[in-house]
Amino acid sequence: MNFAEARLKTEVLYGVHPVLEAFRAARRTFHEVYIAKDRPSKAVLQIVQRAESFKLPILQVKPFRLEAITGARMHQGVGLKVGPYPLAPLAEMLNASTAAGDKPFMLLLDGVTDPQNLGALIRTAYCAGIHGIILPSDRSAAPTSVVSKTSSGALEHVLLSRVSNMVSTIKALKDQGLWVAGMDRNGDRSIYDFDFTGGVALVIGGEEKGIRPLVKRHCDFLISIPQSGHFNSLNASAAGAVVLYEAFRQRHVKDICDD
Repeated sequence: MNFAEARLKTEVLYGVHPVLEAFRAARRTFHEVYIAKDRPSKAVLQIVQRAESFKLPILQVKPFRLEAITGARMHQGVGLKVGPYPLAPLAEMLNASTAAGDKPFMLLLDGVTDPQNLGALIRTAYCAGIHGIILPSDRSAAPTSVVSKTSSGALEHVLLSRVSNMVSTIKALKDQGLWVAGMDRNGDRSIYDFDFTGGVALVIGGEEKGIRPLVKRHCDFLISIPQSGHFNSLNASAAGAVVLYEAFRQRHVKDICDD
């Protein structure tokens, strides 16, 4: 596929939250909206109003046809044809942290291949105030409509990049003054003893193998979640939720206390 063909690629977002959040974020190119012909919900009518404000074609289709268009049964009666997901360069993520008056907080997902887990991690990361999410170009789920649905539309707001070399990206982040902490069940430091208040890049690996050995070797620290019992470990999305909110607590403890 050449560059011109890539620019013409489209996909269909589905579900009330992904479609509404895509409109709110307004980062994609919008083409047309599909509405199931059965009685629309209030949320779908709200989407229709949004579509009209963008002067988009609104096509009423039978529910089974909408299932075929979206490729999903759980479409909630709505689909939105959009342009490609807008990937962000690393510099834009770092600028976002500066604009917010924060130290950079990045999430690197090394080998998360399940779109459901990727969507769950993106949703949590967005809520925890992440400035950017970085995925490898291969051996990773892509930011598709399935991921947008699983993230409840959070994907439409986050800054996300796909890189060909995670090690080179880690080196670039270190050059910008960030500490790189990899999640590893055998890590010698608890997440509760790690300082997340500075510039930090958090690395989480995939379900089966965790962080790849070469990537792990370039982490400054390996951190773990304390557990009782002898069970193997938390899955990637659950572990991510725990560590991301420990980071959020540390980085925003004053704000939390003031509230």
